[in-house]
Formats: sequence, structure tokens, C-alpha cells
Amino acid sequence: MPANFKMLFALILTVTASAETVRFKDRCLKDVVAQVPKVLATQDTKTGRFGKGIWIVTDQNVMLGLSAAYTQNDPANPWYHKPELLDSIMKAGDALIEDMDANGQWEFRKKDGSTWGQIFMPWIYSRWIRSYALVREAMPQDRRARWDKALQLGFTGIAKEVGTFRIQNIPAHDAMALYFAGKVFDRPEWRELSTKYLHKVVETQHKDGYWSEHMGPVVSYGFVYVDALGVYYSVSKDEAVLPALRKTSLFHAYFTYPDGTDVETVDERNPYHEALRLPNTGFTFTPEGRSYLARQLKKFKGALPFDEASLLLLYGQEGEGSAQDLTSSDFDFVLGSGDAAVRRRGPWFMVISTMTTEVPTARWIQDRQNFVSVYHDKYGLILGGGNTKLQPRWSNFTAGNIALLHHKAGDINPNFLPPAGITHVPKSAKLISGDDFGISLDYGGKTGEIRLRVLGPDKLEYSVSGDKALTSHLTLLPHLKQPITAASGEKKVLSDEPIEWAKPGAWLDYRQMHITLPAGSSVHWPVIPHDPYKKDGAATSSQGRIVIDTPAGESAKFVFELK
Repeated sequence: MPANFKMLFALILTVTASAETVRFKDRCLKDVVAQVPKVLATQDTKTGRFGKGIWIVTDQNVMLGLSAAYTQNDPANPWYHKPELLDSIMKAGDALIEDMDANGQWEFRKKDGSTWGQIFMPWIYSRWIRSYALVREAMPQDRRARWDKALQLGFTGIAKEVGTFRIQNIPAHDAMALYFAGKVFDRPEWRELSTKYLHKVVETQHKDGYWSEHMGPVVSYGFVYVDALGVYYSVSKDEAVLPALRKTSLFHAYFTYPDGTDVETVDERNPYHEALRLPNTGFTFTPEGRSYLARQLKKFKGALPFDEASLLLLYGQEGEGSAQDLTSSDFDFVLGSGDAAVRRRGPWFMVISTMTTEVPTARWIQDRQNFVSVYHDKYGLILGGGNTKLQPRWSNFTAGNIALLHHKAGDINPNFLPPAGITHVPKSAKLISGDDFGISLDYGGKTGEIRLRVLGPDKLEYSVSGDKALTSHLTLLPHLKQPITAASGEKKVLSDEPIEWAKPGAWLDYRQMHITLPAGSSVHWPVIPHDPYKKDGAATSSQGRIVIDTPAGESAKFVFELK
């Protein structure tokens, strides 16, 4: 176990006795109950389908939340054993049966109209079988027989596939669902398959508490692994998964911004998303995980999301937390042997990743190109924003002609490898030690450095230096409808309209921030990424970045002064 985790475990052990009990189920029940009428209002009573627009099978995910409301015998729950609720749940499953093919699969449709082939959709199969486990005794015999046949068809197919997949988040969720199916239909061989696969999931977890699909964490998908292991544990009580749940709780405690959003800097798959993360059931079975859950729950205003609240209500375990929020005051944390680092100084929260790899050819795995993120408690994430593909301007540094690598409109099968004449990912990286918080990046013998220095609660210096063949790119997070003004007199309200300011002058004002610019800087907007979740990779300007290009041949300093 890395030294940082050993130190944290030791600290946790010394404070557990005074830790508070983490409770959440009363809130979850209240929020589920309050949302039931809204959910029911979205169901077509003739077809049983939920949702709006193009119907997709995961629109039926709400059936599990409805099943939770139907089965929770509590004075605060007026929906307990209500016949109209059972009728809605049964219609939801009937709609799935009507749409499945002869193999028990559905067409993978998305709300944008794209289709991705036939699939045993794990998210809905897991909710369908869990709903069935809750309500089957109340169902009429004819409906039970029809559901039995359809669910066993699907899980027979899932059982054949689970053992053939390498460790990934989707088959992990399949395996968890298969355990429930094994209990419902008394199929011990299905439960054995599930346990075997999920034990492999535990074995493949990185020693520092995350899962990878290529090189480094997939932060958001890590929550899928935790969900699968946690819900599996809730019904199996298989203690072999608890160490993995504990380690991942510690990882996420550090790699979550103070506003509750995921740190994207270390993520190999997804750029930054401005969405508050609600930890799932898997975080409720260890003191460390419960403390992380409590920290995140405090940030949620209003009702918790229906699905997440339902899952915590059904499978979560209340209990003692580990300690106070260790990230609320100043700290330094280094992941592993220097793979990433986090520094908290007052309202500033800064993250650096040193994880590098060759450009992946798979559309889902992003280029390791952007290694620094800066967050402020008042302004949120200011710069960084993560990685993409076919967009070298998202890189901290480039060498060569960036026009050689770009997204081509309509191309559904692009070549992601950069051609000769452009370098946008480094060969290696290492942390800069000492008072400065920074990184040194090697682009095949051409070195670029970034250093961060907090000058005060509202002031930060971001400096770059490097080989004269390199160009620095500083990526600012966009906030549409906000004015952006340059010393040159240029001024615009940020919109879809492009900005190309070749000579902005000595400063830039944006989001009540005054940014001092180095000589030779230029400003570009929108610098749009490649969206892997769209077949043609098309992205919108809101997914883009404001990028400031600067020659890296001399030491250049940006100073951020927050008003």
C-alpha cells in the first residue's frame, strides 16, 4: 500500500472512536416518496413506457425506484403496497418484453437517435431483476410467468457472456445483476459466475484505489465498479470485496473537487463535467466511504436524484464514518510514487497528473495531453478541463503544426494517430518538487514546464517555460453569456461566435478574473473537442475551451487575480 494511504489509514484509526454516525435513509425515503408522482406522470399508461422524446430501454430504470416505494413499510411512505404503483411497475416490465428480440436483447438507442447495435443492456437488466425480486410475490401468476420467461432468457445470455469479457465496467454491472438473478431463479451456477467475475474486478483494482481501462483512472466509471461491488456485497455479504471498496473511497476523497465534482485531470476517458457526484451504495460499507458520502450529501440542495436515492435506500448501510473531511484544510497529497498530486492552499485546489502514454487508437480512451487543473472555491474549475482526441490545442504544449491533427466533420471512423509534423502528447512527465507545485513534460527531447504558485487567497501565478520549439496552451473553462475583454479593446460576450484575437495585449478580463498575459499570447474560442459518444465525434461550442497560446521559449507568467 502506498505511503500516503498508509498514513491516511493510521489517521483514520486514531479518530474512528469520535467519528459521527452517517445516516441518509430517512432523507432518501423522503425524496423517493416525493418524486413518485412526477415519475408516474411520465409513463404512457398504454405502452408502459416512461420518458420523453425517443424512447430508450433505460427510460424504464425508474421501475426500481417505484419498487422501492412499493415495498418500504414506513409511516412516511404513503405508496406502500399501493395497487396503482404495482400496476405501473408491471407495465414497465411488459414494455421491455415487447421491445426485446428473440435473444433477450434490445437495440442500443440513444436520445439523439443514434443506434449502437443489440445489447443485453446492463443498467436496465439489473434494475428489472431487482424490481422483480421486490414485487414478484405481489404479481398475478400470469404476469410472473411472462416475466420469468423473459428475464431467464436475458440472463441466460448474460451468463454466457460474463465469463468471456475482460474486466470492464459494463460486464461488472452484468455480473452483479446475475447474482440477483441467481437468487431469484435459484441458479447457483449464476451466483458462482458472478462471484468469480467480481473477485477478478477486485484483483484488477490498482493498488492506489482506482480501475483503469488503458493507463490511469477512469474516474466516473470507477463509480460503476463500486456500485457493482457494493450492491453485490449488500446481498452476498462477501467480505472479499471490502478492501477494494475502502481503497476506492480514499482515492475519490482526494480526487473530488471541493464543490463535489469529479477531478478530471487524472481521467483517461472523460473530460470535466460540471455535475455534483452522489456516491453510490458501494461507499456505504466502510467508514471511509460513509464519510465521503456524508461530505457529498451536504452539497446536494433539494431532492436527491430518484434513482440514486432509491439505490441508497434499498442497499445502503448506515453506520459510523471515519473522520472529519481531511481535505477541507490545507494539505498535500501524492498518489502512489508520483503519478499525480493534489495541493490545497486556502480556497485554491490544484491537481497535477504525470500519467503519460502513447496516443490510443480507441475512440473511448483520450489522449494524455492536459496535466494541470486549477480550482477556486468561489469560481469553481478555472483552467484545465481534461483530455480529448484530435484536438492538439487542448494540450499543455505542442511542437509542430497543430493544423495537421483535427476532427473531420462526419467522420465516424477517424485515424486518431497524429501525422508526422505534430507532437501533442509527452513521452514522460514528472512532478516538480519544492515550494512550487508543477510538472516537467518531455516531448521527445523538448522539455516544457508548468509551475503554480499561490500568491494569496485571490491571486495565483501560472508560469510556463520550455524549449523554443514548443507552444504553450492554457485551457480556460467556458461560461457562456459571460463577457470577455482584452487589453487591446476587443470585447465579446461568450457565445457560439468564434474568437480569434492574435494580439489581445497585456491582460484579459473574464468571469470577474483579471488575467495578466505573457507577450506573444493569442486567444482562441471555441476550441472544440472530439466527442466519443457521438458517432461522428461532433461536439458543441459549450464543450469547448478558451485557449491562450503562448511561445514557450522563454519563461512566461500568467497571473490570475480574482475580483
